[in-house]
Amino acid sequence: MSDDMIQRARELRRNQTPHEQELWQELRAKRFSGFKFRRQAPIGRYIVDFVCFSMKIIVELDGSQHQDNQAYDTARDQWLSGQGFTVLRFWNNQWTQQREGVLEVIWQKLNYHPLPNPSPMKGEGLKPDPAGQVSTSTAHHPKPPLSPRGRGAGGEGAEE
Repeated sequence: MSDDMIQRARELRRNQTPHEQELWQELRAKRFSGFKFRRQAPIGRYIVDFVCFSMKIIVELDGSQHQDNQAYDTARDQWLSGQGFTVLRFWNNQWTQQREGVLEVIWQKLNYHPLPNPSPMKGEGLKPDPAGQVSTSTAHHPKPPLSPRGRGAGGEGAEE
């Protein structure tokens, strides 16, 4: 990491926008569900607004200047995703008008724990036959449709 990058990150920390200052008060010092965030942190050739390195989650709070830089932001997000990070991007007006909603999205992403893949073979599901082969056939145990005429609970499915 270059000295210029470190200097730029320090400058951005000193000159945070009011929106960034407010969000930082929620995220700093492990106040947010015990997760440690850093602000204006260099990652590769980019400086991100907020990052939780342990969960590899980046939070970006964007003002109107980002409307003109969407191609740059897309390329940046793709590179960061390629490094294993999840980028959550919010507009300043979302933070102003829907603060609890923004915090809820961040909290959900931090607390998302996917099931192990593949799922363990217990209880219901695929069972090995006597030869040890796993059968995916439903001929012996057909599943009933979710609703009449084979439609899902929301009414989706083929029309007659």
